[in-house]
Amino acid sequence: MTRSPAVPLAPNVWRIPTVGRSAVNSYAFVDDDGSVTLVDCGLAKAPARIVRGLAAIGKVPADVTRIVLTHAHPDHAGGAAEMSRRTGAPVAAHVGDVPYAEEGRAPVSDPTVTGGRLFARLNSGRFPAVRVAQPLADGDVLDVGGGLRVVHTPGHSPGHVSLLHEPTRLLITGDALFNILGVRYSPKVLCSNFQMTQQTAHVFGELEYDLAAFTHGPELTDKPRDRIRAFLSAHR
Repeated sequence: MTRSPAVPLAPNVWRIPTVGRSAVNSYAFVDDDGSVTLVDCGLAKAPARIVRGLAAIGKVPADVTRIVLTHAHPDHAGGAAEMSRRTGAPVAAHVGDVPYAEEGRAPVSDPTVTGGRLFARLNSGRFPAVRVAQPLADGDVLDVGGGLRVVHTPGHSPGHVSLLHEPTRLLITGDALFNILGVRYSPKVLCSNFQMTQQTAHVFGELEYDLAAFTHGPELTDKPRDRIRAFLSAHR
């Protein structure tokens, strides 16, 4: 099966796979004026695939006017510097992850998790540093397609955010939850504080949404809130 360069999710919202069919995902929101907001930019080599995804929806890099990062890890922020250079678009990230984005390094892994210390030593977590023009905070509503709400869900990283597109009731979980072989938490060694990841993910049981999208894995379209709440209840 041929991988689609852009998968439509809702009116003017697309998922752009940057690794495989859905192993790592970026997202594109198109406003009424034709401008594009990108959510995440994949690994450092991802910009070429993002540009192909934009072309598939009739857009070019010059149409991108904003880049939003869910968090400062190499598989999400790695391509941000290059995409910002190609598009001229400013980058937004939660204030808790701004230092990591601007230094080009991921937060250290949770040292309390078995293997966390070793993983932190072996994995430098380096990526091209990117300037953050817009620090974000929990509850911010970005002027994206009628309103993109920032939901601070720390744990995977200190400034990790999920995003709720209120007009389409689309939730992007970021790495707070994966959908790889079913809904699950991120591997512990990838989190800066795994216990906090578990705690803050429970906000997904309180939010209202009709479609759940993930930065790792395909979207859930059939009763996603019920399915996520069932997972959270089983892993409380």
